[in-house]
Amino acid sequence: MELIQQNPDLSAYLAADEVIDHEHPYVREVAGRLAKEAEDSYAYARLAFEFVRDTIPHSQDAGDPRVTWRASDVLEQRTGICYAKAHALAALLRAEDIPTALCYQRFDVVHGLVAVRFNGAWHRQDPRGNKPGVNAQFALGREQLAFVPDREAGEEDCPELYAAPHPTVLGALRAATDRAHLWATLPATL
Repeated sequence: MELIQQNPDLSAYLAADEVIDHEHPYVREVAGRLAKEAEDSYAYARLAFEFVRDTIPHSQDAGDPRVTWRASDVLEQRTGICYAKAHALAALLRAEDIPTALCYQRFDVVHGLVAVRFNGAWHRQDPRGNKPGVNAQFALGREQLAFVPDREAGEEDCPELYAAPHPTVLGALRAATDRAHLWATLPATL
């Protein structure tokens, strides 16, 4: 699948905003700690991915009713669904000048992930969190995402790369009073 940048300006995929708030002191602190352990940008990206995947539980898996959507809140509260975890990873990567896009897959509901730009190409990564039957890994080239769409069932990979969260996704996150409410209102399409 060919990934499509929605914004031709690569600097858009480095920008901070209300959601991907990589200028927030806590995001900077976490990014700084991870950067000290990395010998280069690739190693940093892998460490940031593993940090979000492994130390921030997916709120559905953990039974956590809180809904987070701002990257700094996800990192501080240590909880979030796929979209929120993608926002946190995007903020950590952008904090170290690694272009990062938000992207999606469509199953019964829309699933969120990121794409990082290395060696002139985009590479999708899924920081959702592993569990039995889910084994997402950081990889360039051959993807190892949490889920593979079943095309015959109408599931799909969405090729668009967004610099900011899709408005439908962000609207559902912001409107949710708790995870149960969010689960009832997750978007099925973008």
